[in-house]
Amino acid sequence: MSLSALFSRFKKQNVLVVGDFMMDSYTIGTVRRVSPEAPVIVVNAKSVQKLPGGAGNVVLNLISLGANVTALGRLGDDDVKDQLLDSLKAEKAQTNYLYIQKGYNTPIKNRVIAGNQQIVRVDFEEKDNLSSSLEKEIIADLPKILKSISVVAISDYAKGFLTDNLLKCLIEKSNEMDIPVIVDPKGADFEKYKGAYLIKPNSHEAYLASGYDESVPLDLAANKILQSTQIENIMVTRSSNGISLFRGNKREDFPVKVKEVTDVTGAGDTVLAVLTFALSNGVSVDQAVVLCNLAAAEVIEHLGCARISIKTLAELILNQHLDNKVFSQSYLQVLQFILDHEDFVLLKASFKNTLSPSLFTHIKKIKQDYPDCKVVLYLENDNQDEALIELLASFNEIDFIIRKVDNLQKFCEKHAPKIIFNISDDELVSSDSLKNLVAS
Repeated sequence: MSLSALFSRFKKQNVLVVGDFMMDSYTIGTVRRVSPEAPVIVVNAKSVQKLPGGAGNVVLNLISLGANVTALGRLGDDDVKDQLLDSLKAEKAQTNYLYIQKGYNTPIKNRVIAGNQQIVRVDFEEKDNLSSSLEKEIIADLPKILKSISVVAISDYAKGFLTDNLLKCLIEKSNEMDIPVIVDPKGADFEKYKGAYLIKPNSHEAYLASGYDESVPLDLAANKILQSTQIENIMVTRSSNGISLFRGNKREDFPVKVKEVTDVTGAGDTVLAVLTFALSNGVSVDQAVVLCNLAAAEVIEHLGCARISIKTLAELILNQHLDNKVFSQSYLQVLQFILDHEDFVLLKASFKNTLSPSLFTHIKKIKQDYPDCKVVLYLENDNQDEALIELLASFNEIDFIIRKVDNLQKFCEKHAPKIIFNISDDELVSSDSLKNLVAS
């Protein structure tokens, strides 16, 4: 199945994100001078942004993709906790299972940014193990927490919440309930994730966990992890070299195309989110990895923890896998995601296999009259000349072209055009309703 066709299968699945929740703070300013007190630059702060970080960033990405997300983690009994909860609740995340631990401080990572560069990061955190009483409470709640969950995503930042016992109980209970567990690991001991469906270390983490030096082939490190953990899939992220997937004795490499690396902050969270969303919708691991590559290449071109949306993912697939902007029946679902929350004008075109001056004038005027709208041209004729379609696709005034399809009425009822024009060689007729939309 093509990546584009997968979009017809994407639904709002219930997923669980487990891990270390923290606050990401961004102090954004400018640099104009060196401090007279010490040989350091002075950042003149202009704004401060605060967002859920760590496992919280995975939650935000999954919500942007369209998932229903339950968060399982620990917060401190402090003001940061309240800000985090408010932010997650505002995004419609289920936060009933974010437990409060007395004496624990919610971690804060404050990134100072100037001139589109991260100058320094100031962390307010101390590793503090999950209390035994809270661990017992969470383990007892697992059957209730996992009810109706399709995939579990573990985001381990090694802050002490994910104890060996909690991981063991979580993975075992998930397996009992046939729920795949995906792990973004931390540290040198991957055996604590034994029984998970998939683990996604970066190459440095994979070598560290295997005990091998980074000069040896990656296959050796991956095979050692497969043997010691009995995990089915190892997905090694390799920065600009893409992703390598290991299953049994098989290795598959997935290259990535990146225009410019601006900031890798949060890229691992994005990959975990896209992977979780894809697998929760029954997408194969191979196709999920391709989606992860596209998403990762997009977010590292942006400063800070960028979120990936289902609309952006659809556009990335379009740019990667479809010729220009012409859609047939098979790819109509992708266009639906792209046009979601977008205003567009629909031109329902019926003309011969020639481009008349009046037709071009009509199209140009519509774009001028509706500059904030996408222009979608629908071709009613079954056997339109390919050269003419190619010529129409070259027009800047036309954003997308749809070949004759069976369900245009349904498409437009879900994503209503701002206005519909019936356009032929010599006339242009507008209609605000969908009554006469169905092609003759």
